[in-house]
Amino acid sequence: MDSLLLPKRQPGVVVARLGKRLRSLLASRAARRHALVGSIRHWKSRREFQISFLKRAGLRPDQHLLDIGCGTLRGGLPIIAHLDPGHYYGIEVRADVLAEGRKELHEARLEWKRPVLRVEPELSPLDLGRTFDVIWAFSVLIHLTDERLEDCFRLVASHLADGGVFYATVNLAPPHDGTWREFPLVFRPFEFYADVAARHGLATKDFGRTEDLGVASEDPKIRAAQHMLRFER
Repeated sequence: MDSLLLPKRQPGVVVARLGKRLRSLLASRAARRHALVGSIRHWKSRREFQISFLKRAGLRPDQHLLDIGCGTLRGGLPIIAHLDPGHYYGIEVRADVLAEGRKELHEARLEWKRPVLRVEPELSPLDLGRTFDVIWAFSVLIHLTDERLEDCFRLVASHLADGGVFYATVNLAPPHDGTWREFPLVFRPFEFYADVAARHGLATKDFGRTEDLGVASEDPKIRAAQHMLRFER
């Protein structure tokens, strides 16, 4: 058949198709990466919720934020983009997971924001050399044993700036433990967290269920129990 009779592809159409394929490829890569820290189907909604919640709570670009359990930067990336250079600190217990976070940062071309990313197997004793206006722990406290929770609050109390706030998601229910991958999955009543916080000089407020705030777990047991708590001096 004469090639002149074949429809010609417009350059713009080709570029658009390539762009769509590239976006699809990057999205699938990101999904596999963020599956290391949670649901592969809901990583985008969890990313969007974190920056949305923090902005609604008043997070300013000039403030310093500590992200406990920053993982693959599923939630950290838009926070880094929002903050001034050098104002995001992320700590993570798993070196291989944080290595994926560094790849995420590179692919997003946000290395110029100079976030501090550290592998820290132990939360206490740990001195990061500064205090923070906001400390953030999304889907972290729910995986801490009681002993490691004490270490976490010791870290928070020693690094929270005057007037600073600590936000964390927890599962509020009668005490019982399960597992998620290699981590424990804990459920504790509100009074338990309030008592731990009080021992470290912090007051506790329940912001309500995360489902009502805009994000929900696939697990109905967790969805019914997960709340956002706020701690301050």
